[in-house]
Amino acid sequence: MTPTDIPTRAPDFAALLAGCPKAELHIHIEGSLEPELIFALAARNGVALAYPSIEALRAAYAFSDLQSFLDIYYAGASVLLVEDDFFDMAWAYYQRAAADGVRRAELFFDPQTHTERGVDMGTVIRGLARAGAQAERELGVSNALILCFLRHLSEDAALATLDAALPYREHFIGVGLDSSERGHPPEKFARVFARCRALGLHVVAHAGEEGPPAYIHSALDVLEVERIDHGVRCVEDPALVARLAAERMPLTVCPLSNVKLCVFPTLADHNLKALLDAGLVATINSDDPAYFGGYLNANWLATFAALPSLTREDAQTLALNSFEASFAPAADKARWQAEVRAWFASAAG
Repeated sequence: MTPTDIPTRAPDFAALLAGCPKAELHIHIEGSLEPELIFALAARNGVALAYPSIEALRAAYAFSDLQSFLDIYYAGASVLLVEDDFFDMAWAYYQRAAADGVRRAELFFDPQTHTERGVDMGTVIRGLARAGAQAERELGVSNALILCFLRHLSEDAALATLDAALPYREHFIGVGLDSSERGHPPEKFARVFARCRALGLHVVAHAGEEGPPAYIHSALDVLEVERIDHGVRCVEDPALVARLAAERMPLTVCPLSNVKLCVFPTLADHNLKALLDAGLVATINSDDPAYFGGYLNANWLATFAALPSLTREDAQTLALNSFEASFAPAADKARWQAEVRAWFASAAG
């Protein structure tokens, strides 16, 4: 089934989904590095790659779990060395996002992936921030950066990373927690998240992707997060589902990623419809699109194709949720949500 092969829908349903205004809240910018750009940056920087061709690298994108993906993800990031590399990577993403109807993008970045290779923190942040400023100016895509701590490393390393990033505080709005979930519960990072909250930073965390519902509880109660990234395993705990719904705690769901990393056997098995029916503030996002089979619209189209129970009303809800869950100013959120309602109303006419 192709992303545009949407059964039991009007012929223009795919166009309705593709054109509706959206926010993307779960995108790892290093995960947007396409093989072509990896090879171009490797040539520019004199980096030797383990793969003989673009095709060989793309063929390696077959993952059995999160860790097998992370291994190749970190290898790809090795080509990022100078400020222009980070600019080029982010600018390529913003162009795709604009084409997908993205009005707001909140990008995760992993500074430890780069500083551990000797790349300066300022190099990373300045390159990403410059691309973001250009995206606002030339593409009309509102954007922000969220610094993520690698959870397989120590909390002391996270604290040191925060210290290194604070001179560039004006360029990022929050912090997150990503990388290997198994064996690294949120409470491992209680101190650094408390410090970030005290600094006025927004806080989010990956939880309930490969990790159990208990990790979602810890992210809420210990880290005091404002969004749960992934969160799809919450359905294993009905009391948790009720809490998430009552608190309108957003979930940044990544359907194609969930299938690629074997969280669900197929997209038809995904629980997005159940999350929406439970009243959760679920959103659709691309996670690591270069590795997982598609950017934001590809996730929307493939998910609606695989789950015919998703309705037009669900589509509008998902788009509205994406703006509600963003950290954009309230006036901007209200304007974009009005744009969503107008889009679906005009399509109905």
